[in-house]
Amino acid sequence: MSEDVALKRLYWHSRRGMWELDLLLIPFLKHRYSELDDADKAAYQALIEQEDQDLFVWLMRREWPREDSLRRIVQMIVEYAETTGNDQYRTL
Repeated sequence: MSEDVALKRLYWHSRRGMWELDLLLIPFLKHRYSELDDADKAAYQALIEQEDQDLFVWLMRREWPREDSLRRIVQMIVEYAETTGNDQYRTL
């Protein structure tokens, strides 16, 4: 499968039934995914295979995934969202 097709599939699977998840996953995928190493890319792919309810709890920082690689990628997504949000507010 070509890299372009694989990325389009990731976008498709990153779009969730919950708006809050879309707001966290899509920007991270768009702006940071290409910079990840292979292990973190695999972790992201494993993450989006999880149930929305689990993703919501993890990405809202109510709990952390038990698996180290999932915990790492969740922390990266949360940190990206927090940093990006702070930068946007500074420009207002």
